[in-house]
Amino acid sequence: MYAIVDIAGSQFKVEAGNEIFVPRLPQAKDSEVEFDKVLLVDAEGKVKVGAPYVKGAVVKATVLADDVKADKVLVFKKIRRKGFQTLNGHRQKLTKIKINEIA
Repeated sequence: MYAIVDIAGSQFKVEAGNEIFVPRLPQAKDSEVEFDKVLLVDAEGKVKVGAPYVKGAVVKATVLADDVKADKVLVFKKIRRKGFQTLNGHRQKLTKIKINEIA
């Protein structure tokens, strides 16, 4: 059984027991989170597609870590023949969650 869920503006395919990284959530570590914006649910071949969300479907998760940093993204800018170069780095903050159940 899996579901497609909208979490903080991004869509994720989740199954019970999965651990995923999502954009930063305001919840603290070890707290329970419920996501009700479920776009699709597949239960052993029975597919329910929402318009836009599946009615009554909820994904329950636990926050494992609330301040994780993603890999560094380097932004390099250069203007030819002008002697201009700049290099900036950025690390997005993420939240690690574990999916408990799809109800």
